[in-house]
Amino acid sequence: MRSVSDPARAAKLVGLLLLAALVLAFPALAPDPFILSVGVVIISYAVLATSWNFVGGFTGYISLGHAAYSGLGGYATALLVVHADLNPWLALVLGAVVVAVLAVPIGVASLRVRGASFVIVSIALVLITLLVFQSWGDLTGGSNGLRVPRPFGPDVLRPEQHERFFYLHAALLAVALLCWWVIDRSRFGSGLKAIREDEDKAEALGVPTFAYKLVAFVVSALFTALGGGLYALWFGFLDPIFQFSVLTGSYLVLMSLLGGVRSLFGPVLGAVIVGYAVEYFKAQYGDTQLHLVALGVLLAAVVLFMPDGIIPALRDLLHRFRPRTASIREVSQAELAEQRRTGTVEEARL
Repeated sequence: MRSVSDPARAAKLVGLLLLAALVLAFPALAPDPFILSVGVVIISYAVLATSWNFVGGFTGYISLGHAAYSGLGGYATALLVVHADLNPWLALVLGAVVVAVLAVPIGVASLRVRGASFVIVSIALVLITLLVFQSWGDLTGGSNGLRVPRPFGPDVLRPEQHERFFYLHAALLAVALLCWWVIDRSRFGSGLKAIREDEDKAEALGVPTFAYKLVAFVVSALFTALGGGLYALWFGFLDPIFQFSVLTGSYLVLMSLLGGVRSLFGPVLGAVIVGYAVEYFKAQYGDTQLHLVALGVLLAAVVLFMPDGIIPALRDLLHRFRPRTASIREVSQAELAEQRRTGTVEEARL
């Protein structure tokens, strides 16, 4: 068994190292600042999609309202910097903690319903936060938006800003992936997956389903708020219509479904594909809604041909072409002779 698993583990480790090297080398390989900025947007999507997957991948609850947590994280960070004059990095962490605390009563209220009802509640949360931050103009800037001071000085040019924030997003993504991986292999993760498969049966078997769901919900909100706050520090401007958009939540769902919600790197792969497609169509066709049509076609193709996502589909394809092990282990002539000799000795003793 070890001879089979060790090469597979080595191949996974090599692939992971190559992927990390490619990500770290991207700022140096980007041909111009615009491509580098697109890379920042895509890796920001990867952070948000991975954060969403703490709820969607583990519990099976489909939330279209995670834009509320990224928007709250962005505004909490910006308001702490602008009005409290806090250090931007301290404001980023404190803002995410505030959002996580707010997610507790929100989760207590929303996780009592399932299915379509939970989706509706998540959408309602986005619309409520949108109205609040649009109307509270004295604090948030309202529809005029809020300018966020960048954490680096004026001597740091825009391309270098892109590079630094790319690495910061990459570090946050690595932490989120590590947390997801640890939970996936823990008893807590097994309970969450039991909820995903059959919540009533999991509860009957003694799994504290509501407590497990609430913890996953708060962890998801925490990482989503960190991603939103980091994006706000990079972009330098917050608009409530963009920050609290149901479309953003739909992007996160599409990214995770496309890559595979039950796999570690599924949301990351989906973010790369969807994020690049969105930026490409925006660059080619401006403010038209053609990118929504393309993403709708992409989502339909995923649901029809790869309902579990790209990574699970590729894994199944590899298993199909992998040589099957024999159900009966082959025994050499020497081993057979030794077995016969041992059997004869045992019979003589009896």
